[in-house]
Amino acid sequence: MSGTDQPRRSTGSKIVRFAIVGLVNTAIDLAGFFLLLKLHVPPLPANVVSWSIAVVFSFVANGFWSFERNHAIRLHDAFLRFVSLGALISLGVSSLSLALFAGIAGVWPAKIGGVIVAAVLNFLAARWSIEGRLLK
Repeated sequence: MSGTDQPRRSTGSKIVRFAIVGLVNTAIDLAGFFLLLKLHVPPLPANVVSWSIAVVFSFVANGFWSFERNHAIRLHDAFLRFVSLGALISLGVSSLSLALFAGIAGVWPAKIGGVIVAAVLNFLAARWSIEGRLLK
């Protein structure tokens, strides 16, 4: 058990819930990115700001709905793990994608491509951050 009286969710259930949170998270990220571009913020800073807003939502939603939080991991520590790994994975991948491909494919294809690539890696990172385990 995860420190609650509820039975553990299956990995399949966690993946579905993570995907739903990811879709909402992506919508928040893309909406913020769009708004910031409309306000003439350059793409890379706009990416950092929109990602920052989305990652807070993602931590809360995944921590309380997608995964079973390990209460042995302090909430503060879980958040730091989640944000740190998120910065490395999603912010890193999407920023790298923008830097490498925006001039070739355009800003939006580069941004969306980075989001897609990072999504798979983020499931494992989120699970480790919140539950304290990678596989099993």
